[in-house]
Amino acid sequence: MTEPATTEARVVSLADHRAARTDETPPIDLTKTAEPPEQDVAEPEESGVDVVDLPGNPLADWLTVPDTPVLPVWARSVQSLRENTAALGRLAWWHFRYHGVRTPKYLLKTVLLAARGFYRAVKGLWPTLTAQEQSATVKALRAQSKLRPEDIELAARHQVAYAERTQSRRWRFGLAAVGVAAAATGILLADPLLQAAIGAAVTIPLAHLGRGEEARLLDQAAPPIRVDMSAQQLNDALRAAGLLKSGSGKDEKDLPRVSCTMGPVRDGRGWSVIFDMPRGGGKTASDVLAKREVIAQELGVDEIQVIMSRVRAAKGGNAGRVSMWVADDDPYLGTPNPSPLEKAETFSIWEPVPFGQDARGTRISVPVMWQSMFFGGLPRRGKTFSQRLLTAAGLLDAYVRHYVADGKGGADWMPMKAVAHRLVMGAEDDAITALKAMLAELLAEMERRFALLRDLPPSVCPEGKLTPEIVARYNLPVIFVTIDELQEYFTSMEREDREQVINDLCRIARRGPAAGFVSNFASQRPDAESVPTKLREIITIRYSTQVVDRASSDMVLGKGKAAQGADASVLSEEHMGVGVLVTGPASYVTVRADYLDGPAFAQLCRKGRALREAAGQLTGDAAGDVTAAADAAGVSVAPIVSDVLEVMRHSPRMFTTDLLAALVNIDEDTYGDFNAEALAAALEAAGVKRTSKQVKISGTNGAGYQRRDIEAAVPAEILLSAGR
Repeated sequence: MTEPATTEARVVSLADHRAARTDETPPIDLTKTAEPPEQDVAEPEESGVDVVDLPGNPLADWLTVPDTPVLPVWARSVQSLRENTAALGRLAWWHFRYHGVRTPKYLLKTVLLAARGFYRAVKGLWPTLTAQEQSATVKALRAQSKLRPEDIELAARHQVAYAERTQSRRWRFGLAAVGVAAAATGILLADPLLQAAIGAAVTIPLAHLGRGEEARLLDQAAPPIRVDMSAQQLNDALRAAGLLKSGSGKDEKDLPRVSCTMGPVRDGRGWSVIFDMPRGGGKTASDVLAKREVIAQELGVDEIQVIMSRVRAAKGGNAGRVSMWVADDDPYLGTPNPSPLEKAETFSIWEPVPFGQDARGTRISVPVMWQSMFFGGLPRRGKTFSQRLLTAAGLLDAYVRHYVADGKGGADWMPMKAVAHRLVMGAEDDAITALKAMLAELLAEMERRFALLRDLPPSVCPEGKLTPEIVARYNLPVIFVTIDELQEYFTSMEREDREQVINDLCRIARRGPAAGFVSNFASQRPDAESVPTKLREIITIRYSTQVVDRASSDMVLGKGKAAQGADASVLSEEHMGVGVLVTGPASYVTVRADYLDGPAFAQLCRKGRALREAAGQLTGDAAGDVTAAADAAGVSVAPIVSDVLEVMRHSPRMFTTDLLAALVNIDEDTYGDFNAEALAAALEAAGVKRTSKQVKISGTNGAGYQRRDIEAAVPAEILLSAGR
């Protein structure tokens, strides 16, 4: 038995009705403009069919919310409206100047076209004025050898009609000639302004008649990209790159074209467009990204100005949708942007670190917790400066413990002696020994932390990882492991030591993040000899400044990244501090890193030391550093003494020749001309008294210095505060 139908009210979503009727999913608005609010309407239900969808409902279409946004993309914000209005003004001004300078040429061309038009007009009217159709008939009849009576009569009639028509047309032609002459005389006697107007009224129609289809009055030229960008330019560029079929002999309107879902519209200092590749052509968004250089050439810009990326499904995209932004000029040149960290008092390493800006000026921040980082690129391109930004953020967090090693042993990382729990400078034998000891200490600490985290209850450690609460409660500071110029260590080690150090670094980078270890490594071109693949491939975040070719770019950023568009080889010598940042398998961006120079970095180190002293977190080498303690106490220590102590950080004694070489590496300008006599004189003037001029190292005697003799020149209160 069938139950009687019941009528009840329910809430109906019109968007769902529209999707159900069209069997399509409502499209996602890529411009992130708010959709019109959906109206909830209570409708009765009858046999499972909503009244909105009933065939007899005349309001069905009116009640359907349209998919098309009410406002175009360029008018959806005040800033966009202002930018696109300004772009229209620039385009009009460009055309005014372009055609303005060609006005004399256009005037001369107009006169020539008017002369051609006059000739065409006379040529077209002459048969009518001369009645050529009548004369042709009469001549044809006369040419016949034998004329029939009716032909003679026809010829006579044509002759009479021809005579009458000719006489009438001659009168009209004569009157017209007299009128033209009178008009010309009147024009000559008229006001010059009127003459110009009449001349234009006569010349312009004649020039139009003389122009025809093959001649153009105005020159045709496409304005540069910074002035205007059109969909036609985009289609032409893609066609030239082989991404769209050209089709020989086909009409242009029949050729395949991309479908622009947005733009081109003005967006900041460039043009933004989102387009779909046509179906049936077999080309995807990845094919477009691989042709970046060719597309840039066809658009008349450098490839550094073309920023392209795929639009993924999460943002309403598909495998053929591309987002492209074309900058007016090189967006990575100009005055460097100072780092916000320079003026910050404190910073939490649990927050993303401000790193730089992309081409559009959008702030780029890098989350470092649970991550490992690798920096690469050519020398003197800002690689170390960029790497220091992340370490600098850790300076402003008192609960970050720094382990630092610099294979170059230069001045870039020397200020870290005020903060670093362990600091290894250089790649000499004693420094390599100190590096291996540092790694062993890190591995032991990592295992200790994992054992502690395993024993903590889930209420305290729910995910088995370090948390800010655990850091404060159990005094487990985040450990920042910074190693610069890795290749210097690997190329200086014996094979067994090299393999051991590589395995230790891999363990730290792979397992360390869960225990609060942040790895921050850097090298120049990381080939298999200088930095092994098994170490590079487990790094999660990568950054590369300029490199020599695409292969080198892939060595830093990952295999195949250049084909996806993440190519650091397109950067030039002018792009100091600019690099490609890869944060995931399909996520990359070219970043202009913030600027933090040496003095500012040193100031942050001093600020970090003060924060750790206040929090009781100054440990390791920094707690016993003589020169850092002197700086903190405001006591002056001779620069030569400070530099020599820094060089001898890992050695109780050192030969004079090695000491001089290390000093030159720290500051070539100051110590480049030093010899043994000059060094001895400078140290003696600073209060150093040598107990012995000979030292014995590894069984070899030679001229040298004892570190205890250098430390004796430092005030006693400083040695006491440094724990010496």
